[in-house]
Amino acid sequence: MRGRQFGRAAICLMTIAATASMTACGKSREATVRPPAAPAAAADADREPDEQAAGKAALDAYSGYLTASRTASRNSDPHAPELSRFLADPLLTRVRVAIREAKEHGAMRTGTLKSDPTVTAVSLNTVPATVEIQDCLDATGYRLVYTKDRRVVPGSGGKRYIATATATRYPDGRWLISAGTAHQDQPC
Repeated sequence: MRGRQFGRAAICLMTIAATASMTACGKSREATVRPPAAPAAAADADREPDEQAAGKAALDAYSGYLTASRTASRNSDPHAPELSRFLADPLLTRVRVAIREAKEHGAMRTGTLKSDPTVTAVSLNTVPATVEIQDCLDATGYRLVYTKDRRVVPGSGGKRYIATATATRYPDGRWLISAGTAHQDQPC
């Protein structure tokens, strides 16, 4: 029974780690949908730099999220302050729970998680504003290991798969990663 519970924790950790990186495999980019050009074409031209700035800020938050979650996982610290610098609920809670469960089972993450995220959509006219990110996560070098002896936890081997995330702009102007999904059934 304990092994089955730990297996769930390992899957949860891998899912969270996967969500962290949003890189498009094949580098295909989806264009931002804009209304047809109207007399206010100048307004659309002005918006493009805003969308680019939002995309860059979202990617920075995403990169920070990956770094903070790897550090917190390696240190078995679900309350690492860096997490709340880059994450918001509901994803923040999911990441903290996964790190806590791994710690309770005597495990931690080690190695390298490779990411090359791409912005797939920018929605600045929504409340709150959001940016969608896609990533091809390479978790082949990112392992869940037992803390005591660094043995790899069975069934926790990594692979390459697609992950998606949503960055949300909060009232204070910060972009935080608020949602993420690992699509482990979609290799990249």
